[in-house]
Amino acid sequence: MKLSAHFLTAALLLSPFMPLQTIAQPGGASPAQRLTAASMERLYGLTWDSPGLISLNSVPLGNGDCAVNAWVDERGDLLLYLAKSDAWSENGRLQKLGRIRIAFSPSPFGSTTSYGEALNIVRGLFSVAAGSGPDAPRLDLRVDAHHPAVIATVTSPVPLSARVSLELWRTAPRALRTGEEVHSAYGLSDGNGAPVIVDPDSVLRTKGNRIRWFHRNTRSVWADNLRLQELDPTAAGPDPLLGTTTGGIMEGTGLVARGDTVLVSRQPSRTLRLVITLHTAERDTRGRWLAQAEARAAAIAKVKEDRMRAAHEQWWASFWERSYIIVSSEDTTQRAATATVTRGYALQRYMLASAGRGAYPIKFNGSLFTVDTYHRPGPAGGLDADFRRWGGPYWFQNTRLAYWPMLAAGDLDLMKPFFAMYTAALPLRRAATKKYYGHDGAYFPETMNFWGTYTNTNYGIDRTGLSPGLTANTYIRYHWNSGLELSMMMLDHYAYRPDPRFVRTTLLPLASDVLRFFGKHWPRGVNGVIRFSPSQALETYQSDVVDPMPDIAGIQVVASRMLALPESLTTPALRDEWRDLLRALPPLPTRVEGKDTLLAPAARYGGRGNIENPELYAIFPYRIFGMEKPGLAMARRSFEKRVTTENGGWQQHSIQAAVLGLTNTASALVVDNFSRPDTLCRFPAFWGPNYDWTPDQDHGSAAMIALQNMVVQEKDGQAVLLPAWPSNWDVAFRLHVPGNAAITGLIARGKIQHLDITEVE
Repeated sequence: MKLSAHFLTAALLLSPFMPLQTIAQPGGASPAQRLTAASMERLYGLTWDSPGLISLNSVPLGNGDCAVNAWVDERGDLLLYLAKSDAWSENGRLQKLGRIRIAFSPSPFGSTTSYGEALNIVRGLFSVAAGSGPDAPRLDLRVDAHHPAVIATVTSPVPLSARVSLELWRTAPRALRTGEEVHSAYGLSDGNGAPVIVDPDSVLRTKGNRIRWFHRNTRSVWADNLRLQELDPTAAGPDPLLGTTTGGIMEGTGLVARGDTVLVSRQPSRTLRLVITLHTAERDTRGRWLAQAEARAAAIAKVKEDRMRAAHEQWWASFWERSYIIVSSEDTTQRAATATVTRGYALQRYMLASAGRGAYPIKFNGSLFTVDTYHRPGPAGGLDADFRRWGGPYWFQNTRLAYWPMLAAGDLDLMKPFFAMYTAALPLRRAATKKYYGHDGAYFPETMNFWGTYTNTNYGIDRTGLSPGLTANTYIRYHWNSGLELSMMMLDHYAYRPDPRFVRTTLLPLASDVLRFFGKHWPRGVNGVIRFSPSQALETYQSDVVDPMPDIAGIQVVASRMLALPESLTTPALRDEWRDLLRALPPLPTRVEGKDTLLAPAARYGGRGNIENPELYAIFPYRIFGMEKPGLAMARRSFEKRVTTENGGWQQHSIQAAVLGLTNTASALVVDNFSRPDTLCRFPAFWGPNYDWTPDQDHGSAAMIALQNMVVQEKDGQAVLLPAWPSNWDVAFRLHVPGNAAITGLIARGKIQHLDITEVE
């Protein structure tokens, strides 16, 4: 249902969640709408008066596909780790493309007496200056929003000489060390088999004062992975690793080659412009990759710098205009907390935008911004920048959290890679379902290689005593909820942007096969009700589980919402199938504690092996319970009596508290989340390592989702404003809601100063 300004005002008048002494009528210019780039820069800007020195103190820049970690060392050299969203190695690891060092002589950035750094996320720009005046030496760095290019420009009142070096560490075949390092190739080795070998990069002979290098996969783990799982490669398409080539071309004005990895200034100059073009080609020859990369570099070279930078800054300006949440307080005891929340929300959204427009989804365990661990203590120390705990696979529970906040933020374009990975894997998952279980439909592994399979060790390298399809890893053996939650997210995407093409090409194929799997996989009793056994409740309850809450709640919501789609987008046969599945569902599981009836993880459960609360999936992500919905009191009691109470990482208690209108709990957990970056890092949104790795994308994203739900929630196509908002917090916000609409508001001193709802394109 499309929200209207009239309905929104009426809904707010009836809302009991805060005193609404003043409700501004929709229309007119909002103070929130008058936010300028300059005011946002003051709110979000980050500055330092000393160099970072080491990679842990780097700052992140990215255009959604290409990215860098940038820092200045003690000599005044600028160092860059290069990353790309599709730089998959022969082992299925997401690798760096190398490191770049830019050194100057004389170095204006070697002294800290007049040194300054700034990361301007509103413009997507990192700057280093030696002094504060307009004539001070200055370096600007960006990853261009419209081109696969890293661009550095330098201006100086005195001529400088530059030396730009490509620094590679994959120079010869090398076996990953056992322990933590081999963990970054998660799923390949059980410690008893062959070592995991990392292949070297290649550097081409210099041509035309261009440095050219690449990593090419001359072998692949893909075929062995499918063979282990007895899956026909024809159902999976071509090998996505074999032949994949990722690399770069580096050149600059006034720079000449000195060897195959170094550019130097032809003569000292007051200006410098360095361009590093990054390119990936799948299943092409080395020569074809080179031709494509050189064509891209040539096209970029033809665009004037001022025009390119203006377009770059315009993209970022448009991004920040889409939505925002700016929290403040006149209560002096709350000012530090609200400033932390404002900054944390913006910086995490910046992180998602910096890595969310590539060919593959955002990696929960470091995104594109992992760095070396040479200065990190502990067993994970001393490793190169390709290291990340949990390696290359995607865990759905972790990956999803980066994508839920994109709906209310209006960043639906960033969701495309996530949906694309799962829809591309759908044919293979159909084939796997038929192979293992002999029925139609499709299920997705909780832990999945990007092409749609289990990792080798999760599936079981030694298959003794395991039937086809049964995993050796019990944490994910019957954990098939991901397809349901993904369908829920797709349904929300359609609600926010009602596009019939999205239903036909993305939502309907995936959701119908997922529901079909659940409808056919378990036998039905004499009363026609499905008995979900064997099953499990997430990773936490793994044995003797019957009728798990996440699966039943997910089926109930997804099937009901699929039936609510316009009939022109579905078929009578599908609608009959979904109605039959709903009739066959057992009730949501509950348990009795004393005189209280509470939500339960399952009708029967045991074997607790992790620290999740599966019963609360009925609150989030499935939103059966929430503000102004039946059963709110029972849901709140269930939340208060949850077994696991940890905050941070992939825990979602802050979200569930917000959905239930538990203002004090939600706000405290959000403040806590946004107050806990990795203490070894300088950038305040490098969260982690937590359960996974730095920068942890679950941690900040969960707090984003919670904060959004504190501001506005949706119930049956209607808006509930400020359902969990502290009375001593002020907020200016613009958030998107279902029906191609966005709400812009300003709340100050407990009153709504302005409220407007507008249609969005």
